[in-house]
Amino acid sequence: MDKIYSRKRITIPKVLFSKFPERKEDLKKRKRIKASLVLIIAIFTMVSVVNGINPIINKLCIDASKKEATIVSNKKATEVMSNYTYDDMVTIYRDSNDNITMLKSNIVVINEITSDVAQKIQEEFVTNTESTMYLRVRKFNWYKSFIRIRT
Repeated sequence: MDKIYSRKRITIPKVLFSKFPERKEDLKKRKRIKASLVLIIAIFTMVSVVNGINPIINKLCIDASKKEATIVSNKKATEVMSNYTYDDMVTIYRDSNDNITMLKSNIVVINEITSDVAQKIQEEFVTNTESTMYLRVRKFNWYKSFIRIRT
């Protein structure tokens, strides 16, 4: 029969603590060392995973916040501009032949609009302190789920 599925087994050398037969203290030492090694490996694994994922999560959070800011600013600008017309912002001067000679902008109204838009956007961000972003975990085929991140 072929040895298709056979492979070399990993052998971990035994750590000898003393030349005497195993005592209760030696067993306790061995258990403590094994537990501390497992803990150290787990900590290093966690740190490396967090360091690898952190830039991705930061980039996705920045993109989600930009998207949220764009939506809010467009919504509030439309809301404020619905109260004004073009004639409120610009005065049109015509000559005797009904040709446009000058357009004069009404700076007071334009400044009022820009301050209203900025104020409404700021109020929206103050009242809406939480938004939810979903991060799809597609790299892991065994774990098709969402990680929920609050920004």
